[in-house]
Amino acid sequence: MGITVQNITGNTAMVIWPRMASCADSFYSIMYHPNWNSVLSSYTRKSFQKEERVPASRSSFVVENLTPLTTYLLCVTCQSASPSSDQCQVFNTLEQDPASASTTKKELALGIWLASSLLLLIIAAILLYGCLHLLCRVRREQSQGQARASQREAHDLEESSRQSRVLQNSKEKQPDGIQLATIIENPAVCKEPGQLVSSSRERAPAAGQCPAVSWEP
Repeated sequence: MGITVQNITGNTAMVIWPRMASCADSFYSIMYHPNWNSVLSSYTRKSFQKEERVPASRSSFVVENLTPLTTYLLCVTCQSASPSSDQCQVFNTLEQDPASASTTKKELALGIWLASSLLLLIIAAILLYGCLHLLCRVRREQSQGQARASQREAHDLEESSRQSRVLQNSKEKQPDGIQLATIIENPAVCKEPGQLVSSSRERAPAAGQCPAVSWEP
């Protein structure tokens, strides 16, 4: 079939093939496999690791993402048919280009940096949520404590006012009781001898005797 592989680098290779009339209305299948061993492997389609489909209007294709310093078997067939030996070509990739290696390292470093940044953002968000949750809980507990303290103060004030009213009422009732007790228990005013009280010649009570006292509260 006359397949040629050219412009080989550490990661890419260009394959060129002649047009086939049988594929004019179909497509070409480009199959390739690394570390090819003709003794252990066959030319069946399942033996190939990768496959690319190319429109029938094209007669060349650049294979990418190859491994440096690796032997490849590449075949071109029509409509995914199993290839024959004349439709295949063996080639070796070159050592990786330093510029390409530097680019790969930069991409890897950038990916690691992005992943680390994302992880840090997630951790920061979790810590911020925890701090806000703790702050809200502390403020809520403080508000509840202040409310309970206000309730206790109001209760104590009400209890003090009630006791003051009770004490005031007891003081208001106390003088009457003392006056009554004085009249009953201190009959000193009754020690003078009896005298005539009126023209009716009724005598007053003798000494040591007290007249009946009527007390109206």
